[in-house]
Amino acid sequence: MDKNTVYLGKVKKGKDVIVLYIIAYAFTGLLALICLVPFLMVLSGSFSSEAAITANGFSLLPQDFSLEAYRTVFKEPMVVVRAYATTIILTAAGTGIGLLVQTMTAYVLSRKDFEWRNDFSFFFYFTTLFSGGLVPTFILYTQTLNLQDSYFALLLPLVFSVYNLLVMKSYITAIPDSLVESARIDGCGEIRTLFQIVFPLIKPALATVGLFIALAYWNDWYNAMLYIKSDTKYPLQYFLYQQVNNIETYKKLISSNAISGAVVSSMSLPTQTLKMALTIVVTGPIILAFPFVQKYFVQGITIGAVKG
Repeated sequence: MDKNTVYLGKVKKGKDVIVLYIIAYAFTGLLALICLVPFLMVLSGSFSSEAAITANGFSLLPQDFSLEAYRTVFKEPMVVVRAYATTIILTAAGTGIGLLVQTMTAYVLSRKDFEWRNDFSFFFYFTTLFSGGLVPTFILYTQTLNLQDSYFALLLPLVFSVYNLLVMKSYITAIPDSLVESARIDGCGEIRTLFQIVFPLIKPALATVGLFIALAYWNDWYNAMLYIKSDTKYPLQYFLYQQVNNIETYKKLISSNAISGAVVSSMSLPTQTLKMALTIVVTGPIILAFPFVQKYFVQGITIGAVKG
């Protein structure tokens, strides 16, 4: 055996390949650490005092350890719990409905025996280039559909995405036509073929698109700002957005002496630290959920990029 060749597991690897692996892993680890540093600074800032952040800026370690930002967030815990419940229910329902609708649409558009599939594909693609705009959309939801101050105004806008449709379609197209034809010969209808043949084969695409949809619902605050008036229906993101705005408004009033006899200094009110704490509160569940779909997510993104 060549002295410059070693065995890595059952595969023979040259030393040059091993050196390349070491460099690649070291470089990837360094990039991961660079990406992690901002999140550590956010975590550190959430446990620092507002005065320390104002005086010294952000750092990797907490300055003048304080829980004031989290006390402000959870000042009324049941309100936060209600906002969390609203967001979780919307995310779960929207992800399930969105996956079903987009998978069924992608399956139809991927069928070569569907005569109008190119026409419908162009229709969907056209909407990515030109849209009706904000005003017609607002009129549609508030006057035509009468969804003002309704949970459906938060659910419907994010159910369908053309980008997710293209990812799903490219994955379904990779499934051999012989599988669908065999199912048809065995007596399967279209619905049974979709759920018993296609669905088990597209788990990576389902995980990828499902994560995209879930993130869209979880991070959505804009639709709540447009359509929701009752504070009991606020999703988490918009509720936290309102908290930041209230703190900043109160801070400006104190600074301008508009509130006479105020006993709270504007410097002591958590503004920057509150934003950091809100970031941690919001991103926690998504960070915990991502490892469970990471395997399928990477595979789905790769196939979507190659086939799309």
